[in-house]
Amino acid sequence: MKMIFLRSFVLAASSALMSAPVLATPDLVNGKTIDQQKCYACHAKKAGFGNGDMIYTRSDGKVKSLADLKKMVSLCNAELRLDLFPEDEADVATFLNQQFYKFKP
Repeated sequence: MKMIFLRSFVLAASSALMSAPVLATPDLVNGKTIDQQKCYACHAKKAGFGNGDMIYTRSDGKVKSLADLKKMVSLCNAELRLDLFPEDEADVATFLNQQFYKFKP
């Protein structure tokens, strides 16, 4: 009985993995939309300049690499309870990198 259950589970898991996309291409439009709707106002307030983009380009910024950028997007999502999916986080990080940081992948 256990063997049948295990075999069924393995087949179901394999099927699910094979039908899932390998890597999703980041969606820059989605990243920009999320930045404008969920990030900009908070950053404008936090930076104290009234311009939410200033936080990305300040000289004392904490983001020094693409890995740092991804961590910060994830941290903001968790701390502020933005309810972004992992692919949304990837879209935001890709948009911000293209728009402001220009880190090499």
